[in-house]
Amino acid sequence: MLNKVTFIGNLGRDPELRKLDSGVSVATFSIATNENYKDKEGNWQTNTEWHNIVCWRGLADMVEARYKKGHLAYVEGKLTHRKYQDKDGNDRYVTEVVASTCRLLEKRDPSQRQSAGVPTEVPAATKSTPGTIDGSDLPF
Repeated sequence: MLNKVTFIGNLGRDPELRKLDSGVSVATFSIATNENYKDKEGNWQTNTEWHNIVCWRGLADMVEARYKKGHLAYVEGKLTHRKYQDKDGNDRYVTEVVASTCRLLEKRDPSQRQSAGVPTEVPAATKSTPGTIDGSDLPF
């Protein structure tokens, strides 16, 4: 069995980080994906879908520190559904993506990274191998 989703889209808001009583970090944000198509009249239309993303532990800390509203990002994870009760006792249902991999796709200005004391090049020994794009091995 396989439960895997992949998105490339823009963040709809800055990630929100919270710490559980156990000290575990959880970050949430939304990502928008667009589908373009021609309608019956031949006019281009854009359909935007919003997806709720949840990141845990180190991935949550990394996302909260680096991701901002509007950034283009790659997100991979599993689709989950959960039920909760609102303040009025009504059942509510939520569909979320629990992320296992997040990667910014924005090109960054090297001068900004240097001024922050961050190297502009990732040393070859720490670059991700093809297929491993979880960002956990990045030195910054």
